[in-house]
Amino acid sequence: MDDPPVGAKPRRKRSDMSAETMQALIAAARRSFARVGYANTSMDALCAEAGLTRGALYHHFGGKDGLLEAVVRQIDKELGARVDAACAHHHDPYEAFKACCLTYLDLTLEPEIQQIVLRDAPAVLGPRLREIDADGSIGPITQALEALMAQGVIEAVDAEALARLLNGAMIDAALWIAASADPAAASKRTAGAFGLLLDGLLRRPTG
Repeated sequence: MDDPPVGAKPRRKRSDMSAETMQALIAAARRSFARVGYANTSMDALCAEAGLTRGALYHHFGGKDGLLEAVVRQIDKELGARVDAACAHHHDPYEAFKACCLTYLDLTLEPEIQQIVLRDAPAVLGPRLREIDADGSIGPITQALEALMAQGVIEAVDAEALARLLNGAMIDAALWIAASADPAAASKRTAGAFGLLLDGLLRRPTG
């Protein structure tokens, strides 16, 4: 194969171009969904902002709802990283787990998360939203609970079942906070109640 002419730019891989196209659409959609909501986001305006065509959107995401799912997955991944960072400040494993749960509830106060994840996504994605959340949450919560049980910190029960119960409680609380007339007050009330719920898992001395 002949070498490219001196000074010529190397040909970019198709996979790199495809990834850049997807990221451009996700970034434009995330800004628009947060600013005006899913229903008021125009696909033509969104594509124009990203410098792409509707064809690119349909090719990579299948439609507007597929693009919303991609945005939600991106936000969910970021939420996981921020929750993990909050845990890292605690040396006590139980306090670290408790901080993770309460940090998640705190993050639901952010306008972008409230609009995209807690208002638009449930209405548009339906059961798919539960699948997205389960993909990123159930495994880590289950592992954390298993570790606490092995250390004798909390009562021993089925870890996955408990993880799903706690995760469901956090999601429902987050939806309630987002729908509240005073989200900050609802979040404060939730933090107190959820802290008490978690403390109820602690293993009590026998005898």
